[in-house]
Amino acid sequence: MTDLSVSVVVVSRGRPDALRRCLLGLSQLQYSQFEVVVVADPAGIAVAEALAFADALKLIPFDKANISAARNLGIDHGAGEVIAFIDDDAVPEPQWLRYLVAPALQRDVAAMGGFVRGRNGISFQWKARSLDGSGLSEPLEVDDSQATVLHPPKGRAVKTEGTNMAFRRSVLVELGGFDPAFHYYLDETDLNMRLARAGHATALVPLAEVHHGFAANALRTAERVPRDLFDIGASWAVFQRKHIPEAEHAPHWEARRHHERQRLLRHMVTGGLEPRDVRRLMKRLDQGYVEGQDRVLTAAKLASHPSAPFKAFPAQMRHSTIILSRPSHFSKDMENAADRVKKGEIVTVLSLSPSAIYHKVFFNEYGVWVQTGGMFGRSDRSAPLFRLTTRSRRGQKEARRVARQRGLRQDK
Repeated sequence: MTDLSVSVVVVSRGRPDALRRCLLGLSQLQYSQFEVVVVADPAGIAVAEALAFADALKLIPFDKANISAARNLGIDHGAGEVIAFIDDDAVPEPQWLRYLVAPALQRDVAAMGGFVRGRNGISFQWKARSLDGSGLSEPLEVDDSQATVLHPPKGRAVKTEGTNMAFRRSVLVELGGFDPAFHYYLDETDLNMRLARAGHATALVPLAEVHHGFAANALRTAERVPRDLFDIGASWAVFQRKHIPEAEHAPHWEARRHHERQRLLRHMVTGGLEPRDVRRLMKRLDQGYVEGQDRVLTAAKLASHPSAPFKAFPAQMRHSTIILSRPSHFSKDMENAADRVKKGEIVTVLSLSPSAIYHKVFFNEYGVWVQTGGMFGRSDRSAPLFRLTTRSRRGQKEARRVARQRGLRQDK
């Protein structure tokens, strides 16, 4: 069966180092028909142009603080049947697109969303969630080994996360893409609500995984401490105008405002903010809410035909392998791994110490997947705190845990 063509859109502003790592991860995707569309500020474009595979990228300069407008520009230049989105501070597992896009072979599926692992590369930031009419999300129970196609009931929607989602291009054109009134925050939530209202189905795909770092930006620190809440306030005002009856605006805003204040107070208790910061940020939240009342609500006029032809990324079918290491051999094994990546392999270095240290996973600047932790330590955070095993058995267990996402061969 022929793979659907996919345009992977990456929007980047103010995070060139993160973008470089994201693009390195995309270059290892195991999928036959995809292109990469980078919508970025000058620093991001410069980083992309310095990569060995720069000529294979569609580079679109854009330097405005409006993620919806940037994503619409990516859609305009994307020539794939499916448009996938990933954040610049995220890295996909090598089999990401294979799993994410597969449900689109069913005609009734218009949107797809995957699962997102957090900074430690183990715990999940986001799994399956639905949206109620007020834009708030709630957990959903789905099969964690295969895609689940969902038709939400009236007034609800299926949540897709901005850093790991895909849509049929034709449906994005039909719905007018992302609303530029959402400069930041709730942009994909608004699209999810409109998808549901139009009667489109969404598939949630657990094995379509990305690792998300929550890199710092103009609105939050790397520790997720808010720097400015203006656009969050503005986005809630826009969302209310589009999706919530006017009589419910005041109590809805009171609840959202209380939620944001409680979040700020938690950061103050842990030392991330001072009392004067809380006052300043709440003032900015309120100012944003007022400004959002006057933002123009528009559906983007996306062309049925892309502005540029499909530019297939020279995908290389790579052998995926795992190197079982230990701290005393780690440096040497990492050199070996980086060399093998240059030769076209997908390499995971699993370094096990004789301890019960918790595991963590990350994709490094050389394109190597690295997992460190103790032989007896947790990777599955729900597992027992300590479990006696051998190095070989633990290595086999961890290989099985990521085999499908990373493309490792599984022995019977």
